[in-house]
Amino acid sequence: MAKDMTLLWGSGSPPCWRVMIALEEKELQGYNHKLLSFEKMEHKSQEVLDINPRGQLPSFKHGDITVNESYAACFYLESQFKSQGTKLVPDAPEEQALMYQRTFEGPTFYEKLNAVIYYNWFVPEDERHDSALKRNGEALTTELKLWEGYLEKLGSGSHLAGPSFSLADVVVFPTVATLFRYGLSADRYPKLGEYYALLKDRPSIKASWPPHWLENPKGQDTLKDI
Repeated sequence: MAKDMTLLWGSGSPPCWRVMIALEEKELQGYNHKLLSFEKMEHKSQEVLDINPRGQLPSFKHGDITVNESYAACFYLESQFKSQGTKLVPDAPEEQALMYQRTFEGPTFYEKLNAVIYYNWFVPEDERHDSALKRNGEALTTELKLWEGYLEKLGSGSHLAGPSFSLADVVVFPTVATLFRYGLSADRYPKLGEYYALLKDRPSIKASWPPHWLENPKGQDTLKDI
């Protein structure tokens, strides 16, 4: 089953990490995978383009079926392997609705994070403006307070959609982990810090932890003042 699956991925990429967590949760270990380098532009190689014409990672195949968008791949895996591994879509309507809500808020959260940590990478030096960086920082702060409030409302020890681990956690946890990798203060955002601590040692997450994070655990301090 898993031997019919191929994943091309990059270390530290939240979209890639989402798919890897989903594969672990659905007990699909043993899939074919290849770690590629963003720095070497390997995501633009013909090997990737043959699967994903956008030249992006993750690139995922199951037999003759291609599902490249990370959210789509996670939903596909849950749909195809419902009775295997962790049930990622809750049965209770209220919890299921919250799971879908938080899941589809995930891309906005990720975009606000990217706007801050990748600003200097994506914007040429002569086009950078302090006002833009400040605006991006304020937008991320607003988003962080929103998620902090969500977790506070659910109570201590909760996952994003209630007591059970769900697809919302699969797709959003990599964003939260990246926040702390880049220096977010758990003292300033205690509920997000508690959530991060709750999940970081979960088997599926430990098994898929970005290799270069293990090699260099320290991370960066880009978000220390956010």
